[in-house]
Amino acid sequence: MADNSLFILLCSGEREKIQMAAMMASVAAVSERPVQVFVSMNAMLAFDTKMAVEERYHGGAFAKLLNDQKAPDPILLFQQGKDLGDLKMWACSMALDIQGWEMSHLDEKLFDGPMGLTKFLSDAESGQFVTL
Repeated sequence: MADNSLFILLCSGEREKIQMAAMMASVAAVSERPVQVFVSMNAMLAFDTKMAVEERYHGGAFAKLLNDQKAPDPILLFQQGKDLGDLKMWACSMALDIQGWEMSHLDEKLFDGPMGLTKFLSDAESGQFVTL
């Protein structure tokens, strides 16, 4: 039987997609819906604590609008979801290895640890799955 958990696979570094993932995750989490976010590929760069905020995101015209209109930083939205609900975030272990990063390269308050894709997909079988 399927549960109401939301599983988000975030692999794009585009601000628009990261923003949407953060909005979905935080709203679901504060609405008492369990959420798990798996961050991989280019999306990892947005969570790089060594990078300046203005360098973390890229994207098209809407990304520029989000910046110009001072939309809330997706990192803040993810953190609010964690603070107010059941939101877990996982860093792709393969992406960490390829980049030569340790978990300390990412915001350790935000991430619950590294995870492999196989484990994430196995966990996601029972819930709703979204890829961005």
